[in-house]
Amino acid sequence: MMDHQWIAREKVVDEAARGAQKFVGAVENAVSILRFLTHDHAPSGVARIARETGLNVSTTFNILRTLAKEGLISMNPATKEYRPGLGLLEFSVPLLGTNQIDLLHPVLEQLSVEHRALIGLWKVTPNERIVLVDRVVEGKIVRVDMALGSRLPAFAGAVGRCIAATRRLSKSELQRRFKSLRWQNAPTFEEYAADVERAQLTGFAFDRGNLFQGLDIAAAVIVDHEGQARFGISGIAIMGQMTTTELNELALELSKAANRVSASLYGSQVESRLTGA
Repeated sequence: MMDHQWIAREKVVDEAARGAQKFVGAVENAVSILRFLTHDHAPSGVARIARETGLNVSTTFNILRTLAKEGLISMNPATKEYRPGLGLLEFSVPLLGTNQIDLLHPVLEQLSVEHRALIGLWKVTPNERIVLVDRVVEGKIVRVDMALGSRLPAFAGAVGRCIAATRRLSKSELQRRFKSLRWQNAPTFEEYAADVERAQLTGFAFDRGNLFQGLDIAAAVIVDHEGQARFGISGIAIMGQMTTTELNELALELSKAANRVSASLYGSQVESRLTGA
């Protein structure tokens, strides 16, 4: 009898594990409030916090009271306004000495698993180059790989188009930079300039066999508080492995990930006003 009960319980656990992933709404609401308070840089009352986070006032008040009890936020008794509390340092201080590349590695892993592509992290150097500092490739598919330490001109490829988009150079200066680039299948300057302009709107860019023949590349950039590109994230697949829709979805997810990292590391983000290429 016990064996049958154990098997039945195991079956329930297995079925639950295979079921749809569920999230806790109360935790999501608390995170929304913390994100608002840490990025707004000004004490705020319950009504404003509720309005900005899209929550009702009663829910907002209860979450604020709980966060204040745990020391994650503080409340001014005179003004009834809330702001980030010292308790947040309990979570953030252990990360302060951590290498940024190590912090970003899980982001690369998730993108690679979800999109079955090589995901690369490129560091923008002061001498106008990008260097591959990390890369992840997951899954059992025929795939491309790149060696860590690979270097490219800062304006080349999909990452380069995104970097150029953040610079907002004049057309003549952009053309001067373009002339120095080397491609296996070079686009025209007009095509390149149009891609850069599109990246300014979408927050991502593509390279379809230009930099390296036979490769489809999508990319987005991580920017600092001044809007300067600090890292690029690229998704690389053998041409034809992804449909246009799948490549667009990858590019959009790269842009979203870059925005989250920009906000977390530098308090900034690239505005993406479109949802597809």
